[in-house]
Amino acid sequence: MAPLIAIIGSDGSGKSTVGDHILEWIGRYGPAGRAHLGKQSGNVGRAIGQLPLIGGVMDRAIHRKADDVNRRLKEDKQPTLLPALVITAFTLRRKRRFKRMLAMRKQGLIVVTDRFPQVSVPGAYDGPGFPDSPGGSKLVLALARREQAVFEWMAGYRPDLVLRLNVDVDTAFARKPDHRRDALARKIAVTPYLTYNGAPIVDIDANQPLEQVFRDAEAAVAKIMAERGYTAK
Repeated sequence: MAPLIAIIGSDGSGKSTVGDHILEWIGRYGPAGRAHLGKQSGNVGRAIGQLPLIGGVMDRAIHRKADDVNRRLKEDKQPTLLPALVITAFTLRRKRRFKRMLAMRKQGLIVVTDRFPQVSVPGAYDGPGFPDSPGGSKLVLALARREQAVFEWMAGYRPDLVLRLNVDVDTAFARKPDHRRDALARKIAVTPYLTYNGAPIVDIDANQPLEQVFRDAEAAVAKIMAERGYTAK
């Protein structure tokens, strides 16, 4: 299939900005497409929070439920049924996006992705949402097994190149002040341990000026495209 370039990193590392730039820049090698392979639950929650009249109430309710789910996950306990169904819905949504991404590659499009599913670090971002725990109802455990299978299937596809954007927590929080600082710190800490099925990974310092980040990303992509036999127009 056509090359797959995955851009990963914590929120605030500049994935979307770098992805937009690389998508336009990589067009010199041939037709290209873009795919977002993240869960985007945070975006959904923030959109709900901005609804008139009921937004504030729903936002507080969502945060209470999320805190309860996170507490149970830290205690290695499966979520209750309603959160489990929400996790499953986001997984199915992500699976549909992944299939669309594969279809683009099969059509010959060079694909640039924002995020990529992983199973190398349980509980980390872009990984399964259910913990590896035997406790829980039969239905919740069945949903957990199904989610694990979906993620193992997606993670079985290895990107041709992973651009790993590394950023410090102060910079990330300055760029994403609507995010929780502790959540950003956790994502930043785990980012170096994501391996993506042995795919080639190029680390980029995302604290640098944007133009330098672009140049570093372009150099990494140009190298892998040349190795795949692509010539820039």
